[in-house]
Amino acid sequence: MANLHRLVPTARIATNEPQPTSEQPAISDHDIGEYREQDRFLPVCLQPPLFHRKPFTRVQIANVSRIMKAAVPSNTKIGKDAKECVQECVSEFISFISSEAAEHSFNEKRKTIGGEDILHAMSNLGFDNYAEVLKIYLAKHREHQTTMASARAEQYHIDPAADEL
Repeated sequence: MANLHRLVPTARIATNEPQPTSEQPAISDHDIGEYREQDRFLPVCLQPPLFHRKPFTRVQIANVSRIMKAAVPSNTKIGKDAKECVQECVSEFISFISSEAAEHSFNEKRKTIGGEDILHAMSNLGFDNYAEVLKIYLAKHREHQTTMASARAEQYHIDPAADEL
């Protein structure tokens, strides 16, 4: 971040601050959009060249809005700027955890990120309290999947061991 130049507003305001010179071009919103904070944490082997990088995707604003509305009293209104701010934070958090999990799976010579990789990433990044809760959730989720698979097998008279192949 030290090599980034000062942000310059599009509408000039009369100030005593120095104006950007031809040696220091102003940074546009497009330039900032290409660099994300979580990119610093990606291992070099997982960082594709900038021109090959997929555009940054965000969590859908409708999903963020629904979760936020469920957390506040029903008569509370949530502003658009608050929703967008939470959307950006959630998207950054997911990217941050996912990049750490991808590095962990890459180090173990695997291409697929699993639940254990997410838990490991959260522990490494200091989210131990969340990792413990998610570890319990993951165990219950896997137990539920096993139960549903065996129920489905009984319904259709299929051998449950064959379902895992």
